[in-house]
Amino acid sequence: MRVSKFPIRYLIVILTFICTSVCYIERVGFSIAYTIAADAAGISQSSKGTILSIFYYGYAFSQVPGGWAAQKIGGRRVLLLSFVIWSLTCALCPLDPNKVAALVIARLLVGVAQGFIFPSIHTVLAQWVPPHERSRSISLTTSGMYLGAALGMLFLPSLVKFRGPQSVFLAEAALGGIWSALWFRFASDPPRSEHPKATVAGFGESLLPIRDTQKTKADKTSQIPWRRIFLSLPVWAIVVNNFTFHYALYVLMNWLPTYFELGLKFSLQEMGSSKMMPYLNMFVFSNIGGIIADYMVTRRILSVTNTRKVLNTVGFLVSALSLMALPIFRSSNGVIFCSSMALGFLALGRAGFAVNHMDIAPRYAGIVMGVSNTAGTLAGIIGVELTGQLLEAAKTTNSDLSSPDSWKAVFFIPGWLCIASSVVFVLFSTGERIFD
Repeated sequence: MRVSKFPIRYLIVILTFICTSVCYIERVGFSIAYTIAADAAGISQSSKGTILSIFYYGYAFSQVPGGWAAQKIGGRRVLLLSFVIWSLTCALCPLDPNKVAALVIARLLVGVAQGFIFPSIHTVLAQWVPPHERSRSISLTTSGMYLGAALGMLFLPSLVKFRGPQSVFLAEAALGGIWSALWFRFASDPPRSEHPKATVAGFGESLLPIRDTQKTKADKTSQIPWRRIFLSLPVWAIVVNNFTFHYALYVLMNWLPTYFELGLKFSLQEMGSSKMMPYLNMFVFSNIGGIIADYMVTRRILSVTNTRKVLNTVGFLVSALSLMALPIFRSSNGVIFCSSMALGFLALGRAGFAVNHMDIAPRYAGIVMGVSNTAGTLAGIIGVELTGQLLEAAKTTNSDLSSPDSWKAVFFIPGWLCIASSVVFVLFSTGERIFD
């Protein structure tokens, strides 16, 4: 009998990596295509900020329901359904800045659908991945976001130039359809035989949704401890850092194209491959962080708690300095360097707070991820829309957006948030399992 030597859990991790890549190609793609179309139509910066932030309202709404659905129905099934929904929405939505109602509905629907994705991924990985491989697995999976953003920044401006903004939606829908087919064909739930020590270690079949035949016996022990989750200081440490991480990421992701175009007077289409460097740096640093974290834990150089705190603190503090230095530079190379350092070290910090869900609550990883990612999504709503308001006010004061003073508040706010959040994580986080 032939036995596959390639562990199924590695295939699951690879597929979730591709999943996050495709999701972020979609997000970057919309900001690029809509920015170009909106500028051509004379849409104001505050109106652009509103449309760009609509996605995050839907995304915030579905985070906790996404964790609950993944817990009850199964992350594998929920992940497939969410991908199919947002892919179809992209295929059918017209990209016309003047059709505001259609854009709002479409972006809300895409946001709701994608809001189920990360809680589902954390639920799936908590089932499949043993504790000593979690940092690498989560880092690889989340690094797909940054590779997707890098690929989007590299290829999509040219696609818009030659085929028009609408072509971006069609390309994203096609990628979503291809991934859905791969997930349907190859993804599965973990059998107990894959992990004989799964229950003790806190992963495997013991974390799968309870079957109907098991419900009577398990009803009393399977209640989600909502009160304990919401009152837990380690959970709030994750929540605060998730908020800050996504505030910085979403502001740069949605407004960096505008900064290049209007702040520095550079054309994205003419910048070549350099514009993808900040996100490529995130991809590299995210995986470096995961490897360092697992090495420190398995070699017992530091405890899980101290490993998470060190990587989170280093990542966020270097990122804060880079964000605050960003408006000082007026060349494309200087801005690329600062944004690369800021996003790269933010990604390194994910080896601290982003893996911590599965440290403290492996059974409820999707739930805790949903709670913390709701905060991260609120950061997208607040940060993206607030930036539009700040730039509109700066444009009134300075007549245009080419002055460095127009952008200082945009980058200083996430910088100070990074410093404050790193302090919170040092004080209140833990790497110990606190939810059975």
